[in-house]
Amino acid sequence: MTRITRRAAMAGATLAPFAVARAQGNWPDRPVRLVVPFTPGGSTDILARAMGQRLAEIFGQPFVIENRPGAGGTLGSEQVFRSASDGHTLMMGHIGTLAANPALYRNLSFDIGAFVPVALVANVANFLVVTNRLEATDVRSLIALAKREPGRLTYGSGGNGSAAHISMVAFMEATGTEMTHVPYRGTGPMMTDLISGTIQLTMTGGPPALPPVRAGQLRALGISSLERLPAANEIPTIAEQGLPGFEAQQWYGIVAPPGTPGPLVARLNEACNRILGEAPFRARLETEGATAHPMTPAQFGAYIATERERWGALIRRANVTLG
Repeated sequence: MTRITRRAAMAGATLAPFAVARAQGNWPDRPVRLVVPFTPGGSTDILARAMGQRLAEIFGQPFVIENRPGAGGTLGSEQVFRSASDGHTLMMGHIGTLAANPALYRNLSFDIGAFVPVALVANVANFLVVTNRLEATDVRSLIALAKREPGRLTYGSGGNGSAAHISMVAFMEATGTEMTHVPYRGTGPMMTDLISGTIQLTMTGGPPALPPVRAGQLRALGISSLERLPAANEIPTIAEQGLPGFEAQQWYGIVAPPGTPGPLVARLNEACNRILGEAPFRARLETEGATAHPMTPAQFGAYIATERERWGALIRRANVTLG
């Protein structure tokens, strides 16, 4: 996590109340679009709907979730990027759309780095889950199986550049294995095929992974966080199964189009962090393998920059390009 100096933190805390006080007009004076650049059913969508519901209650206007999937989240991202910077269009971004895509898509017609960071919502541990038809019972046996038959095992993701995609790239690099990527148009349809056995594994967040695991439809081999999760303490970490230090968590946060006024961003950030501090909301996140991480907009921006460097380096090492 990006280290924030004491001086910067104090400056942010001092300026925030004045920024909020200067927030313009009666925003929001109409429904706010919260764009999810993926299909319904994945972690991005689930978290956006949870946050949108509470934001609507706080601001007295609907926060309408719009799913705009395509091209690893770049289609929806570009739509938000080119929207009016009046606070009525926002995006629930994540590790793929904000950190990995600049390296994956080298000919983008817009600057992902120009989005205005609003609030980090949550970190979500990935669950390495497999179809019940697969003979692997833990991480070590999965690695052994993948090494015996390079390329035979198929892993699914919510699309090229999705969090599941880049997390599996990290796993294959760490284990020296080769598996075949099967991208879908969203996490929902990918999970349907995984349960049926059409594909064999994935590494995805708790919101879509835990319900079928608990229902016995899938088998969880490990968690990508460094420590076990209280909500799923029976599932060992990947790190404790022969890969010490392995970590590949997802994260999700709200961003706004370039040029969105600072006072408006401060007001949104204040509301988001208020929600993340509410015990019922935090408990809801924890049951889905997510952890709230309130940040100022500046801290979130610094975190995105650090993650972009980290995942960009991995993508370049793995020579993964999508456009």
